[in-house]
Amino acid sequence: MGLFDFMIVEIAMDLGTANTLIIYDGKIIVDSPSMVARDIRNGKIIAVGKEASLMQGKTHEHIKTIRPLKDGVIADFDASEKMISWFIKNIPELKKNFFTPALRMVVCIPSGITEVEMRAVKESCERVNGKEVYLIHEPMAAAIGMGLDVMQPKGNIIVDIGGGTTEIAVIALGGIVCDKSIKIAGDVFTNDILFYMRTQHNLYIGDASAERIKIDVGAAIEELDEAPDDIMVRGRDLLTGKPKEVRVTFREIARALDKSIQRIEDAIMVTLSLTPPELAADIYNTGLYLAGGGAMLRGLDKRISQKTDLPVYIAEDPLRAVVKGTGIVLKNIPKYKRVLIK
Repeated sequence: MGLFDFMIVEIAMDLGTANTLIIYDGKIIVDSPSMVARDIRNGKIIAVGKEASLMQGKTHEHIKTIRPLKDGVIADFDASEKMISWFIKNIPELKKNFFTPALRMVVCIPSGITEVEMRAVKESCERVNGKEVYLIHEPMAAAIGMGLDVMQPKGNIIVDIGGGTTEIAVIALGGIVCDKSIKIAGDVFTNDILFYMRTQHNLYIGDASAERIKIDVGAAIEELDEAPDDIMVRGRDLLTGKPKEVRVTFREIARALDKSIQRIEDAIMVTLSLTPPELAADIYNTGLYLAGGGAMLRGLDKRISQKTDLPVYIAEDPLRAVVKGTGIVLKNIPKYKRVLIK
């Protein structure tokens, strides 16, 4: 422990396409949409996180809402940096400090990320005073967050369905043996719902409404044991231009999402086909683990189980499994040295 270690603040961050979560002092203190609102006239950021997400689809020509991350990687460098900086500065405990403390950070990245994209994440963190920045792959963090012992010579398969990407990885001995990252995830599900409402109901709705449909009646199969109630959705009638309301059922959403879920299933099958035989034997016993917001789609575990003939387990808190794992790694960096990318 160095002389100035007391001046270093440790934070774990899950920088996601849809949500950013930050753990400080063992607690999740930031859980906000990854969104910023910018005033186009002067380029200033006027709102971040929840405030910005409330503005989505309701802005005038001078204000633009931006999602700085696309498909799990930084798309808008300037906006992402300001967003990270804003989240860190608003950590209640850090607000009391007179100066900006140096940060030791562990940040999640998708497993299919390129060197250039990795550097972009690293540089963004260094610019907000990150003195030590460690990176960790999302499926690895999810596995640790679910309580799996990733250091053992035993195979586990993790499917992390986030906002921008679905990460599938076979993990053993603190490393990723084979993985596949596809850009079919929460955002694509939202677009599927938008398209379905336009083509089947002639109803034009916004992203926020599609997101609400996904959460309230989203399903992966048409036969559920506990079916959610139908919901009423309001939008603009494409034929008359008038505001209109229609009833939406979970069966319709299951049909709307069918093709995208099929592509996730195909990616899982490809990953399983690349798995070494000894690890495949382990996976037959341990089953498949689901994490990320997409894991909360009703009946998805059942559908994947039918496709793979494996038992499927959903993380206790799928949305936070990745950030929890990152927090565990942050507390014990020497133990998890092997899983980190420095």
